[in-house]
Amino acid sequence: MPAFAYRGRNAVGEMVQGVLNGATAAAVADVLFSSGITPLEIKDAPASAQQKQASVAASLFGAKIRHVDVLLFTRQIYTLLKAGVPIMRALTGLQESSQNKAMQGTIGQVRESLDSGRELSVSLARHPQVFSSFYLSMVRVGEMAGRLEEIFLRLFHHMEFERFMREQVKSALRYPSFVIMAMVVAMFVVNIFVIPAFAKVFKGFGADLPLMTRILIGLSDFMVAWWHVQIAAIALAGAGFKAWIGTPRGRYLWDRFKMRIPIAGKIVRKATLARFARSFALAARSGVPIIQALTTVAMTVDNDFIARKIEKMRDSVERGESVLRAAMASQVFTPVVLQMIAVGEESGALDEMMEEVANMYQSEVEYELKTLSQQIEPILIVLLGTMVLVLALGIFLPLWDLGRVAMKK
Repeated sequence: MPAFAYRGRNAVGEMVQGVLNGATAAAVADVLFSSGITPLEIKDAPASAQQKQASVAASLFGAKIRHVDVLLFTRQIYTLLKAGVPIMRALTGLQESSQNKAMQGTIGQVRESLDSGRELSVSLARHPQVFSSFYLSMVRVGEMAGRLEEIFLRLFHHMEFERFMREQVKSALRYPSFVIMAMVVAMFVVNIFVIPAFAKVFKGFGADLPLMTRILIGLSDFMVAWWHVQIAAIALAGAGFKAWIGTPRGRYLWDRFKMRIPIAGKIVRKATLARFARSFALAARSGVPIIQALTTVAMTVDNDFIARKIEKMRDSVERGESVLRAAMASQVFTPVVLQMIAVGEESGALDEMMEEVANMYQSEVEYELKTLSQQIEPILIVLLGTMVLVLALGIFLPLWDLGRVAMKK
């Protein structure tokens, strides 16, 4: 998401400034309001050359703050707060015990910000690359309601669920990706080393070759003569693709395409919707207004296509429509889920129903992953069979014809 630089005043009137990631400036404003900051100015924050160099150097040589580091921090601070340890003492202990140097520095800066009189949510908001806008909104709600330790526990369970779903989706895509890569490598080896050897034999006999054999030899000659150009083209295509998905339009189109991939696409879609439902349930249960909850949740689903749908739901709710009608207009939920949303909205237990929706999607993802190999095996067998058939027709038919000619002689 794009970065926005902001200036504003906190609850005690102090001037604060920083950088936040968000889909739009309005979304960043909602996050700032939820953190107790009244924004005075929000504008695009293009990174300077020095910032880019520092970012590259940090990513290459410096320690990184991973999702698991924030997960452990959330769990540990919950335990310390529940035990009655003051927040400053708790942060000091976490800073000393952290094994990640970058996390130590971040906790130290948060502690210094707290020591200067800022609230915890404001102190955490100064590190948008570490703590998401959803995380900050939940902490702010905990501060306002006096239930900070409970919020940290819910955030821990939520982040643990997100980690589980992300790993499940990666495991779903790993097997087919590996098989396809192996097939591509096999075709490359065959065209570079195997077919040229057979081509020399065929040319020595001077016989007419079948069409399939001529096609294979022509493809092999092209790959042998221009292999360096092909490698460069693949590298440039990879770099271009990475740059394309780094743009808002490219990321949106790629996220939409991922959910249309046969078999794997529905797993990605259900996992994304499970994260949305769980995040929305947590926000609603913590007392966050629905409109603000939809704004912050849209930033946590890790899919721009679904995020756009959620933002349209928020706009519909702002115009006075019910959550059910907004969900129906988004066209991303199944009829069963829509029925559960209707029941939750009518009974006033929307958070509980969304939790059930998340559990249902999670169960479906786990089932799809268990049956993934059975669904993919027929497709892979067809692809492998086609590759073997093409090679057999192209290589062994000429040998068979030459053998028959030799026997006649």
